[in-house]
Amino acid sequence: MTTKLAVVYHSGYGHTAKVAEHVAEGARAHAEVVLFNADEATARIDELAAFDAIVFGAPTYMGSVSAPFKAFMDASAKVWYSQGWKDKIAGGFTVSNSPSGDKLNTLQQLSVFAAQHSMIWVGTGLMPGGTVGSDINRYGSSLGLMTRTDNAPADVTPDAADLETARLFGARVAQKVAQFKRGA
Repeated sequence: MTTKLAVVYHSGYGHTAKVAEHVAEGARAHAEVVLFNADEATARIDELAAFDAIVFGAPTYMGSVSAPFKAFMDASAKVWYSQGWKDKIAGGFTVSNSPSGDKLNTLQQLSVFAAQHSMIWVGTGLMPGGTVGSDINRYGSSLGLMTRTDNAPADVTPDAADLETARLFGARVAQKVAQFKRGA
């Protein structure tokens, strides 16, 4: 039974796209993965019904998701009305320049969005960085993946620990989809 996972993201400067690619990389060991930028996902929104899971990713701009990602969310109203994503697995990630940058608000916005669609949210499942002697999950987020740009170009950041956290998160979401499909 093939598991299909979509990663839908907006990336203003390349950082969120880089994280999306690493989430997809982690998920590929357990699922067929397709990446959609927010504009493409909006244009092809009906195709998302064919996926078992959707991972949402957006930069945190001014304390919430970016406007192009919000446009995708708004475009999903017809899907919401028909409950077209009901019982699909969902997860989310965000990127911002600062250690906090109100990233938690963005993850809450994404998780509420998934809940409105009657989706099943998956958190990171990771201990906070430092508690296990590494920088994996260095922001200690449980709700979803948080990464940082460190005010550097996308070819430099997010750093290796954030990208490894993204791979682990992608693998976790895909594993939960497979587990859910098996009925475990």
